[in-house]
Amino acid sequence: MNGKFVSDVVPRGGRTEPAWWFAFQESKLLVYGGPSAGIPCLAEFKGLGLKSLSQHYLGRLDGRPCYAVELAEADSPPEGMSLEGLRTVFGRLDEDLFWIAARAVQIVNWSKTHQFCSRCGTPLKMMEAERAKECSRCGQLHFPRLSPAIIVLIERESEVLLARSSHFIPGVYSVLAGFVEPGESLEEAIVREVQEEVGLSIRDIKYFGSQPWPFPHSLMIGFTAAYAGGEISIDEKEIEDARWFKVDRLPRLPGRISIARKLIDWFVKKHQEAPAVVAGRN
Repeated sequence: MNGKFVSDVVPRGGRTEPAWWFAFQESKLLVYGGPSAGIPCLAEFKGLGLKSLSQHYLGRLDGRPCYAVELAEADSPPEGMSLEGLRTVFGRLDEDLFWIAARAVQIVNWSKTHQFCSRCGTPLKMMEAERAKECSRCGQLHFPRLSPAIIVLIERESEVLLARSSHFIPGVYSVLAGFVEPGESLEEAIVREVQEEVGLSIRDIKYFGSQPWPFPHSLMIGFTAAYAGGEISIDEKEIEDARWFKVDRLPRLPGRISIARKLIDWFVKKHQEAPAVVAGRN
């Protein structure tokens, strides 16, 4: 993020200043439409004439309060506004606001899907000073769900391994990814996923970076790795194709919103710069 965001659960002081309102109906965000999308900013959400089923304080972006809002399903957007999926507003919405919206939708969905205690069935109450819900009967705490997933770029000299699943947009290939299982380290999950999906062994696993992925509640943890051996043998339940691609002959790639694309862009940049480095040493 370019701006400074301070996460919090309890707003400081009264609600008198304008705030950012990240309002969702199901998983669609309420925005001002047009080539550039905008988030409503006003002191009270009720000024939009919409009913909120729940509101959650998120913190402050550059000193301005931010709230997540769950909208009633039957409500229609005010004139000049629309409900859009997060993928469609990426690139049209300010990047800092986009990533807070990604946080907001996860909080809204968690609150909506955690109304009763999974242990005893008692209605849950939101805790005042912590992002959690508590059962008044058995004391069970329920925190927002977060699903860790690994994503890994595998390189073999000037080639990169890319695969596609049947649910991808036609022609799009990406790097391998999968959820971490209970009891696994991140590195063990990578080795397992690669072996299961394409039958290859890898080495030199290195951390690349991470990214929240609100579709619906994942944390993508990115790595790079080098090919160590084996022939591609795909798991047809998971993917429909996997190939080695030369750096200058890549297929259609995932959008720039994703850490998958950041990994591929890193690989391309690395090999584009390699000749210049070698030439500089001569």
